[in-house]
Formats: sequence, C-alpha cells, structure tokens
Amino acid sequence: MENQQPPGYPSLTKSYKGRFPFKIATTSFIYPDHYIPNVKMLGPYMDEIELLLFESTGPDALPSRSVIAELGRLAGEFDLSYNVHLPTDISISDPNPGLQKQAVATMLRVMERVSPLDPSALILHIPWIGSSLDTSSVSRWQDRVYHNLKKMVSAIEKEGVIAVETLDYPLKLLDDIIADLKLVICLDLGHLLVYGYNVTEVFSRYGHQTSVLHLHGIENGRDHVALDRLPDESAQSVLGVLKNFTGVVSVEVFSFENLQSSLNFLESQWEARNPCQATS
Repeated sequence: MENQQPPGYPSLTKSYKGRFPFKIATTSFIYPDHYIPNVKMLGPYMDEIELLLFESTGPDALPSRSVIAELGRLAGEFDLSYNVHLPTDISISDPNPGLQKQAVATMLRVMERVSPLDPSALILHIPWIGSSLDTSSVSRWQDRVYHNLKKMVSAIEKEGVIAVETLDYPLKLLDDIIADLKLVICLDLGHLLVYGYNVTEVFSRYGHQTSVLHLHGIENGRDHVALDRLPDESAQSVLGVLKNFTGVVSVEVFSFENLQSSLNFLESQWEARNPCQATS
C-alpha cells in the first residue's frame, strides 16, 4: 500500500484499524491536498474517513462523480468507510426564506452526490440563529428546522443517517425533532467542553442516540487542536465516554502533527485505563 501513497507527506507508522471497540476516524484534511491524496495516505491506518464538505460554493465545493467513484474504489481497497460533514457556511434554519431554500437545495445536492459511498453518517450543523432563547424565537427556529429537515430525511432511504452535531446551544432544543424524524446525534466533545457542558452528563442523556463522536483537544478557548492539549480532568471525562461507546470516533483535527499527537495520546491513555484491551 505504501507505494500508492502520494510522495512527500509524513505518514502514520502503524495501523489503528480495529484497535478500539469503536471505529477510529479522522478528517479528509490532514494533508494540504484534495480528498483522494488524503484517503490514500490515511486509508491504510484508519477505520473511517470524515469527508469534509464544509463549503457550499466554489469550483471544488462538490466532489466530481469521478472523484466519488475513486473514493469508493479506495474504500474497497483499504477496507474503509466514510462519513460526510455537510456544508457549514449555509443553514437550513436561516430566517431568510430564500437562503433557507438555497441551503436545503445545496444539502440535497451534496447528499445525492455522496450517496454512492453509503456514508455511515451525514453530519449536519444547525446553528442557532436568534438574539435570545425566548420561547417565541425558539419556536420559530424549531419550525424552520423541522420543515427543512423533513425534506432532507425524505431524500434518503435509510433511517439514522443524518446526525445533528452539538454546537453552542443546548441540544434539548432539538430533542423532539430528533425523535420525530428518527435522526441521530453527533456529539462533538470538544464543542461541549469549550461551551462549558459536562460531557459525562450529556453522553449519559444522549449516548444511546449517538452514532458519531467528534474528538479534539482544547486550549485557551481554542478547539480542534491535538488531544494531548486537553486538561487532565477533561481528558479523563472524554476517556470515560469512549469506554462506553462503540460507534464512530472522528479525531477532528486538520494537520498531520495534530493527528499523530492525538493518536499517540489516545492509545497511551486507552492502554493505561483499559490494560485488558491493549493490543500489539
């Protein structure tokens, strides 16, 4: 496999496939390159890749059908699966009807394009758009979210693929919508820590509905840094969550250095806490 990897990039030196009770993943932007070179570099070592489709506009915003076909081929070659992070620069909850319509159309277009990859999850940001969490503002926002999520759900055959990611507001605002539309949750543990939530309590409440965890360090209010930057108390809380999770854990960082440090930290801490599960 090594001779198929793009030259000039540092490489992981060991495989983490099947290393943990959960599937270990990372993003498609570990190397400053396109999707295919990143997957070629990471595929031999990870269980899953989080394909980042953050941007909704621009010439490279939507992967071509030929790129999708090659990603599918690489998935077979590397025994790899994908999840897809839907665009974050648009919102289905936008109060502007025109922007709402545009956001939904874009999401549907992305979902259709990546469907041949059979993604394990479609990760969706639903930002809170409002000046205050008063009852009427929340109700109007929830109505917009429900109306547009229903369109997205109707476009896919399988239940439990659209995963609502935790952001800065309490997830309970979406409890009824998630249940009614049979959605799942992406718990971003870094976001929870940055915004002052107790990750143990949140996981206790939502773990049974969670298909994906996003994992990254925080330091001085910054997130998406290496895991070894986590304060010790936060690290122990995160590891406690991981011990009770069997879904997909995506190390959501955006450089090789942060990925390597994070995997080293995760493996050493995991072995220290779970010696009976340590493998060579």
